[in-house]
Amino acid sequence: MSGSSQDRSTGSPHYRIASIPADGIGPEVVSAAILAVKELSQTLGTFSIEFTHIPWGTAYYKEHGRYVDENVLDVLRGFDATLFGAVGAPDVPDHISLWGLLLAIRGPLQLYANVRPVRTFPGTESPLRRAGCGDIDWLLVRENSEGEYAGHGGRSHKGQPWEVATEVAIFTYVGVERIMRFAFEAARARPRKLLTVVTKSNSMRSGLVLWDEVAAKVAADFPDVKWDKMLVDAMTVRMVNNPKSLDTIVGTNLHMDILSDLAAALAGSIGVAPSSNLDPTRKSPSMFEPVHGSAFDITGKGVANPVATFWSASEMLAWLGEKEAAAFLMKAVENVCEAGILTRDLGGKANTKEVTEAVCAEIKRLNSEK
Repeated sequence: MSGSSQDRSTGSPHYRIASIPADGIGPEVVSAAILAVKELSQTLGTFSIEFTHIPWGTAYYKEHGRYVDENVLDVLRGFDATLFGAVGAPDVPDHISLWGLLLAIRGPLQLYANVRPVRTFPGTESPLRRAGCGDIDWLLVRENSEGEYAGHGGRSHKGQPWEVATEVAIFTYVGVERIMRFAFEAARARPRKLLTVVTKSNSMRSGLVLWDEVAAKVAADFPDVKWDKMLVDAMTVRMVNNPKSLDTIVGTNLHMDILSDLAAALAGSIGVAPSSNLDPTRKSPSMFEPVHGSAFDITGKGVANPVATFWSASEMLAWLGEKEAAAFLMKAVENVCEAGILTRDLGGKANTKEVTEAVCAEIKRLNSEK
């Protein structure tokens, strides 16, 4: 990780960000977020930031036969963080694009903590009729480096009636222990100090039994954090029927991949869901991305919701140490949503450009009132 430098003209921190818009609506929402962050930097004057475009993605794959440069890790280590858009295209199998790009970064850089905050934004509403204001305010923590997405397994006797395919989930003590410790620390930092550990140890009797055992062991170091354990299938019911009983949630790579999309939908739209791929040791630069994916059906139409990427950019700024700027950006986004300037997925009529312009204008307005 390069570490921030200093702007010689102002003496304020200067950050270098790798921008990987990639596929689908990725370029549209990443461009929107860059505009908003640059407006924020210029308006506040407390930091400077530069974005370097990296053309990895499906177009790069079709030209070069691979999704990323051969020296992908060295390239990214030259930046303070990465802002990512989306990966995937209709004419390339999903497992090729995912393993070629995202998973070629997350695992090798040991971005082992995937963090996804979820809440209902002002001006939006949950589809849950019984969900009150503030009932959905969750922090989802996903193990991001092993588990069901470890990449172990294979196929043999292809094309034969007796063809065999295996997909092996890998759970290591060190991998489970570090994500549990991260989750307990995250829960401790939140007002409710409440953690739910998602599992499926009733049927997965090896890896997830280890998962449960490590959770209980780590919990002993956090006596101030109340925690419980929930089977993943029962967890879906709890999220719908009793959302306010939850706060911080930790689960495996696969379980939280699924539950985080459910969580975003319950909060109002997957278009507002951000994520952070973190290396808590800070040895490698972390990566920030919206959850929504490529969204081929609206690609190029200019109607993509940029809020998830704004929120991801805010999380990036907070991780870099610019917590006041991050909160300022989120306040501007929330005010715009509350004013009813929303894209279609949130019940509005605004397009990507109109939402972005409104956020930039709100940044200026808020600063003028300071």
